[in-house]
Amino acid sequence: MPEEAMQAIDHPTPRTVAAIDLGSNSFHMIVARIDEGHARINDRLKEMVRLGEGLNDDRSIDPEVVERALACLERFGQRLRDFQPEDVRAVGTNTLRQMRPDTDFIERAEAALGHPIDVIAGREEARLIYLGVAHGLAAGGERRLVVDIGGGSTEIIVGLGFSPRLRESLHMGCVSMSRKHFADGRVTAKAMQRAELTGALEVRPVREIFRRARWQQAVGSSGTIRAIAAVVNAEGWCEDGISAESLTRLRDALIDAGKVSTLGLKGMTEERQPVFAGGVAVLRSVFESLGIQHMRVSDYALREGLVYEMMGRHQHGDVRERTVNTIGRQFQIEQAHGQRVEATARILYRQLMAPWSLSDPEHPLMLSWAARLHEIGVMVAHSQYQKHGAYLLRHADLPGFTRQEQLLLAALVLGHRRKFPVQDFAALPKDIQKQARRLCVILRLAVLMHRGRSADNKPDPRLQAEGDTLTLSFPDDWLASHPLTQLELEQEAERLAAAGIRLSFG
Repeated sequence: MPEEAMQAIDHPTPRTVAAIDLGSNSFHMIVARIDEGHARINDRLKEMVRLGEGLNDDRSIDPEVVERALACLERFGQRLRDFQPEDVRAVGTNTLRQMRPDTDFIERAEAALGHPIDVIAGREEARLIYLGVAHGLAAGGERRLVVDIGGGSTEIIVGLGFSPRLRESLHMGCVSMSRKHFADGRVTAKAMQRAELTGALEVRPVREIFRRARWQQAVGSSGTIRAIAAVVNAEGWCEDGISAESLTRLRDALIDAGKVSTLGLKGMTEERQPVFAGGVAVLRSVFESLGIQHMRVSDYALREGLVYEMMGRHQHGDVRERTVNTIGRQFQIEQAHGQRVEATARILYRQLMAPWSLSDPEHPLMLSWAARLHEIGVMVAHSQYQKHGAYLLRHADLPGFTRQEQLLLAALVLGHRRKFPVQDFAALPKDIQKQARRLCVILRLAVLMHRGRSADNKPDPRLQAEGDTLTLSFPDDWLASHPLTQLELEQEAERLAAAGIRLSFG
């Protein structure tokens, strides 16, 4: 398949999309034109920002590195000036995952780029990497092992076709390994051995699982692996991809030279030199631990996976919907009850869309998923089950969801009953706090109306808003004949008042 031609996917409407990968070593952006079921990349931008290089032990970030990153994002933002919000997806990986929550880097980065940035979990990063790599390979029925070495993490995945079966994210990368073992630029046999042992320790907890996965082909992605392949190919040590023997020869050449800068190997780029030794150590540890003899190299990775993810959400179904359905079954949630709460929540949402400026297309999705999952914590214990449910959703592996989305989903489930968790909503990103709080109010009212768990249809209530003042109206004196609901609404009005929401009803 030509490098710039992406595999066909059925999509009826021509559109141009952009995917941005804010890695620990490099920032990447690709722009793809989707037309008549095909995606063709027509622009690529890459800058070696080395964000991970600026991460301090206290998880703060050096101001100089921050300015370097923001300058890059401003340049990317100029290219995205005419893009619609739904046609841009930007994600941050390991360094942004580690960065201290009280830094304002994300807010400043979003302002520079002009679009939201999602911080994704390691295993979600692995899923998207596999999605990109799988679409860049010829169709086949073999099981594939995919390895991606980033600046701060390494993802390993085993999959079949377009479906990942095993996913793991390891806490090692070319930047972090180079900083720890080759900070002065010197490469000694002892330093290389320590680096490889460090890598082997990271792989060790999942080594046997991946060895037993019966994969038939190993594929590498990312700039580190492509850089290593370029050197071993140019030196004539391996004609295609990377062999275990050629990787050992490269390791030995690094040690003999003593410094990457004096190595003088063909195919080596100057910008890759500061993190090259760390990348070789990581890849060697993966080869040795998993018994890899030969690895193909893919030009596709996380950013291409983002393009296919965007296409899938528009045309082939949202993977998040499948995730919600799966965990609903796993935790034995009463689906019929959740669906009734969801239906009422959507009715109330439509009534408040205009007065509460609920214009984000993700709002009704998050509200629906929270309604269907609001009782997930009952599997742990009925007492304070909203807290158990929030914990599960905050920390579970939820394919398709970003970290921010999981935090929002957890906050909605935590806040659907009892005391309104004001502090938990205040801990969310500033730009979504107000709308998240309002979504939670809608969910609370929907849950309340179905407290009796009856399958009988509830009367269609009328909900009006004027700022943070709500008026809930029921037809034909319905409320007067349902004193339990009336009492619950009185209690709910008191709880919402503590959150600055005034509720009247009748």
